[in-house]
Amino acid sequence: MNLTDFVKQVSLEDFGWHFRHQAYWNKRLRTTGGRFFPSDGHLDFNPKHLEVYGKAIFRQIVRHELCHYHLYFQGRGYKHQDRDFKQLLKQVDGLRFAPKLQEVTYRHRYTCQNCGQVYPRRRRIDLRKYRCGQCRGRLNEENTANQS
Repeated sequence: MNLTDFVKQVSLEDFGWHFRHQAYWNKRLRTTGGRFFPSDGHLDFNPKHLEVYGKAIFRQIVRHELCHYHLYFQGRGYKHQDRDFKQLLKQVDGLRFAPKLQEVTYRHRYTCQNCGQVYPRRRRIDLRKYRCGQCRGRLNEENTANQS
């Protein structure tokens, strides 16, 4: 069964409404499980969520995106902060937030000389240019070969 057929099935079984557009896999999604596009009505989904968490969690992600979809086309509040969206999401047991896929690895770690505040960073920073956000003290880079 392809993705669009699965989304149509979930829509009919869990909502009782038809899904009339297309659903696509999008490997570029990083922090989200799916995305709804009001401009043309299609849905994008992150395939890694299905691989890592399985079909049950992925189905809840599909429900979340279908809440956006159906409410938008009904002219009701389809955004995260809208009451209609929150009520429908709870009613169909959809996920409010997609689970995290992996932890971020930090290559650099900076410590303030004065207060000891720690700043993990992915990229190097210019120690002549940046100071501590707490006390304005100087920063030192710690030896960080493979820390996370």
